Amino acid sequence: MSEDRKRILDLLAQGKITADEAERLISALAGGGASTQSDPPRRAPKYLRVIVNANDDGRPAKVNIRVPMQLLRAGVRLGGLIPHQAREQVNEALRDQGIDIDISKIKPENLEELIEQLHDFSVDVDDGNANVRVFCE
Repeated sequence: MSEDRKRILDLLAQGKITADEAERLISALAGGGASTQSDPPRRAPKYLRVIVNANDDGRPAKVNIRVPMQLLRAGVRLGGLIPHQAREQVNEALRDQGIDIDISKIKPENLEELIEQLHDFSVDVDDGNANVRVFCE
């Protein structure tokens, strides 16, 4: 058994990754795709969805946002047009808000890699007063 395969199985045994994630990693090590004959081909996500159902002082509040991934792509391409000095000001403003990111390092090819990884992205929060779902479709 290869050392990488053993590490993946150890992560699975420790509960740090799911069986599906382990299968994908092992398949990637073998040079094959993650899909099997029974798996449908995966499409790139087209939308980032945010759905909120809340109860605000007894009044129901609903939010349903569908952001096209093309909008994110266009924003990253437009980010390249921001002058250097303005980028530094944006980075500083983000740091002041506790977000440590350098916007000059966000490139379209990085965004495509991120979008590819969003297939399995899902956030579900339910605190009794509000239900929030963030996912890609």
